[in-house]
Amino acid sequence: MTGRRIVVFTSSAELGPALTHLVTSRAEKAITSHGRFTLGLSGGSLVSMLSKELLALPQLDCSKWVVGFCDERLVSFSDPESTYGVYKSQLFSKINIPDSGILTIDSSLPVTECAEDYTRKLKEAFPGEDLPVFDLLLLGMGPDGHTCSLFPDHPILEETKKIVAPISDSPKPPPQRVTMTFPVVNSARCVAFISTGGSKATVLKEVLEGGKVSPYPAARVVPTNGELFWLIDDPAAAALTIQVERPGAGAKL
Repeated sequence: MTGRRIVVFTSSAELGPALTHLVTSRAEKAITSHGRFTLGLSGGSLVSMLSKELLALPQLDCSKWVVGFCDERLVSFSDPESTYGVYKSQLFSKINIPDSGILTIDSSLPVTECAEDYTRKLKEAFPGEDLPVFDLLLLGMGPDGHTCSLFPDHPILEETKKIVAPISDSPKPPPQRVTMTFPVVNSARCVAFISTGGSKATVLKEVLEGGKVSPYPAARVVPTNGELFWLIDDPAAAALTIQVERPGAGAKL
């Protein structure tokens, strides 16, 4: 890992443009380096924040983007719980990303087959790589410290061989999901957590200031050779005592 950066903003409104700059700057770097930008997305509040900020850019070009999902719920794309479905309505339908550049699950399959099918799609999208190496993964964290669909004390946390793993007993509904595993997450060139709101303050302190052996899955995201950002707002950072960056409005990450 090239170092963890904890960047605090006064509000999510100030955080949003900084996140967008991170995405677009890493996209430009990746396209210059290897001709495309591979991005892994998470759901939740990130969808509306990212969609709003990206759509505000006057010359956004996503024609060389390849987008996957860090986890996905096994529901139809028309279901409001579908991460792809929400991104399609709020973002994908309004930008010039080709359909072939969006890697979706097959929600008609049983959960184990769905994970195997998504593994195949990722392998096809990242030929010649033992593990898919994404240019950027955008992650969230739940109040229990989970990220992707990697929940505390779940056996899936110890998965070392699978790229995508099935979950049929998620403690958070809906119960059936597929998720990237830690080997994939920690292979990324850059990982950014986006965490906002006072409900995250206690667990965020544990994740960022706790010891090396942590019960929280989010604490186990430590990219092997990549960057790690925590982009958080003041309410989420309220309990932190470690040194953080406070770049203010217009931050360039």
